[in-house]
Formats: sequence, C-alpha cells, structure tokens
Amino acid sequence: MQLSTESSNSGSLAMYLSEINHYPLLTAEEEQALARKFKKGDLQAGHRMVTANLRFVVKVSYEYRSYGIRMADLIQEGNIGLMKAVQKFDPDKGIRLISYAVWWIRAYIQNYILKSWSLVKLGTTQAQRKLFFSLARTRRELEKLNGNADGTLANVDEIARRLHVKPQEVREMEQRMGGRDLSLDAPMGEDGGNSHVDFVVSEAVSQDDEVADKEEAGIVTSRVQTALRRLDPRERFIIEQRVMNERPMTLKELGEHFGFSRERARQLEIRAKEKLKMELTQLMSEMDPDQAVAQ
Repeated sequence: MQLSTESSNSGSLAMYLSEINHYPLLTAEEEQALARKFKKGDLQAGHRMVTANLRFVVKVSYEYRSYGIRMADLIQEGNIGLMKAVQKFDPDKGIRLISYAVWWIRAYIQNYILKSWSLVKLGTTQAQRKLFFSLARTRRELEKLNGNADGTLANVDEIARRLHVKPQEVREMEQRMGGRDLSLDAPMGEDGGNSHVDFVVSEAVSQDDEVADKEEAGIVTSRVQTALRRLDPRERFIIEQRVMNERPMTLKELGEHFGFSRERARQLEIRAKEKLKMELTQLMSEMDPDQAVAQ
C-alpha cells in the first residue's frame, strides 16, 4: 500500500495510521500459506502479506524521525522495503516475515535518509554508514552512563572504541552531519532583501582583468612577431614549424626540408631558440627599460 501525496500533513498521516490498523495480523501458519501461494503467482496473497505488516513499517520509521525527514516519506520508503522482502521471503526457512523484512525496511529507509541528507555524498563506506546512524544514539548512551550531558567531544575516543572505528572518523562525521545543505537563494537579513548567492564571490575573470589580459596578449604577440622578423629566413622557419605550429614538424622532416641530417636540424633548432630568446630580451629592454632592469 502506498501513501498518497496528501499524506504530507499530520492529518493525512493520522488517517493512514488509522486505516492500516484495520488490516488483521497473520498467524505463522497463515503467513506461510500465503507465502507459498504468492510464490506460485497469487498476487492477492502477496498483497495480504504486505498490508498485514504495514504497522511494523511505521514502528521502524519512527526510529528515524530525528533526522529531519518527513515521516510520510520514511514510511513510504519502508513500505518499498517491505514489498521487496515479501518478494524474497522463503516460508521454508522457519522464520516470521517481519523478522526477515526488518532488514529490508531499515535498508530502504537508511538509503533514503543518506540521499536526502546532503548533496555531498555520505555513507560511502560501511564505517560511515555505521557512524551516521549510530553516532547520536551512542553519544547519548555514553553521556547517560557517565553522567555527562554537556555534549562535548570528550567522548570521541570512547565512541570510536564502541563503534569500532577511528576517532578521526567520528570527528569527520560530526562535522559533516552538523553542516546541512544551504540554499543559495535563501533570504538573508531581517528584511530578506538579499540572498546568500548575492555574496558568493564569482570565480570568473573580471571585465577589467579580461581587458588587461587581452592587451597583454596583444603586446606579447607583437613583440614575438618583431623578434621573429629579426631572425634569418631559415631560423624563422624552424621556430614557426618546431615551436609555434600546433602539429610541429619532426627533426627528420625538418632535415629533409633543408637537405641535411636530423642532428644538424637539432643543432639549428637550439641555435634558433637561443637567438629568439636574445632578440626578445633585447626587444623588451628597448620597449620597457624599467622592467628589463628589474629582471
């Protein structure tokens, strides 16, 4: 049985709870007989098994009400887990359906909570899942046992020992559970005139920086072109084909172009690069003496 969308308010939830209490519980013999019929394709038998156990789903769902999720949504997920359990239930194992189904019910509820808790993925490891659903309960138990109700991190090591995890994992989970997602569109201030997104620093390049970058790139390009014109034609060809080309010529291709060996092409390339470097340095000195002195 599924909850309707109207079950979001307490009145509808109360009506749902009242309705499911009208479904009679099953004896062990009735449950086994229905399970065997369901295995043979009797869908009505499966429906009776589900409806008879809906109240147990509500009981399990209430254990997770402190996570800030609507109770109707928790019950809905638990019902899906119950239906999954009915599909896989084996009456010949000698156990009651609810004893088997409670694992599926909890699994579906816990997965839903983890997905709904944060956009940042939680519970990716077994230790994290254990911490997420056991941290608060274990802390309360220890505070009650030790008579310490201040909620400080003094019990981190003890919590870690009890849950068989590392103290650092406890601290990390406390921080992650304490930082829920915040909508950037949420209003700020008493008048609500601004939202959080208004104060988020943009990572995009500012208009002034973009103009400055374009001007600088233009100057650099101009100086490189001027330096290239100071090289002889062969040196300029080597730089253009080996350094500035998106698909540079190989040394072998360069040697074949000029009619000399690969090694000779390599030597000429080194010499051309050195000459270009010298020309650029001299050109910068001529155009910007203060920068040349600083360097």
